[in-house]
Amino acid sequence: MLYHIVCPAKYRKKVFGKEVVETLKETCRELGEAYEIHFVEIGADENHVHFMVQSIPSLSVSRIVTIVKSITARQIFFFHEEVRKILWGGKFWTSGYYANTVGHYANERVIQDYVQKQGKTYERIYRGQLKLFDDLV
Repeated sequence: MLYHIVCPAKYRKKVFGKEVVETLKETCRELGEAYEIHFVEIGADENHVHFMVQSIPSLSVSRIVTIVKSITARQIFFFHEEVRKILWGGKFWTSGYYANTVGHYANERVIQDYVQKQGKTYERIYRGQLKLFDDLV
């Protein structure tokens, strides 16, 4: 399954500076190996993040989001005390998220273009390759 997931920071605060983005990227790469979640692309704007992720069908999108949001929040708060001061209340992400499936042949390019054109300060922070479709390309 290939998903496009958007997660805003709590209160839509502008917390995704270079150091936080680097922690987010490294955390996602590590948790991807542990949970069978492959990050195809991660992009950050000042106050939200777009993830394009591929995972096994038995892992629901809500479970993927829970894993990503909980572990990245913990790591960002651990390494960036200044973010904890900006986001009072102990939460890094909003409680909601946007998720949609992406079709490899029909929609992957459209979604990538959409993700890349978001916001004024959007920056791609990671780009990987699809794993399950490599033999079809």
